[in-house]
Amino acid sequence: MTRPDTGFRCYAELAKAHVEGTDFSICVDRRPESPIAILAPHGGAIEAGTSEIARAIAGSDFNLYSFEGIRKSGNFAALHLTSDRFDEPRCLALLSTCDRVVAIHGCNGSLPQVLLGGLDFSLKHSLYQAIVAAGMDARLDGHRFRAVDPKNICNRGRLGAGVQLELISALRLPEINTAIATAVRSALLEIS
Repeated sequence: MTRPDTGFRCYAELAKAHVEGTDFSICVDRRPESPIAILAPHGGAIEAGTSEIARAIAGSDFNLYSFEGIRKSGNFAALHLTSDRFDEPRCLALLSTCDRVVAIHGCNGSLPQVLLGGLDFSLKHSLYQAIVAAGMDARLDGHRFRAVDPKNICNRGRLGAGVQLELISALRLPEINTAIATAVRSALLEIS
């Protein structure tokens, strides 16, 4: 199943059509001592639960960026800017100071899986191991969310390589997402 595209080619086009503070909000929490950024580029009501998971992973240790849909309805259709077009300036400024980037996304699916993509193969494998060790099903390949485009927001940190976690909707429920956040956070704390 493919989702509709808003048609926006970049953040500037989206910002001309929608109003910050009315349609969307942006959160940037900087941790200057940390080389790691946690992103929720489709947060709030765009891909439900992703902002909460990103916040839980970041805690007070890692940089956090969240672009959140706050409209009463139609957030995905109006505000979803594809990851290879996501170029919001505050996000890019944050990523210019970070070596490691982990982007949290949501996707549809029937099996409760975490689908890992991105160009940081070492970090991707570490996160995969942590997620599986926590008792969740995860896939490194064989899915459509490969996130290998260098323009994908997860790959726009200083190293040009990051990780994208696509979480099936069942894994973004409040009673389950804590386990994912804890597993990912623990793996990141080990490498930081």
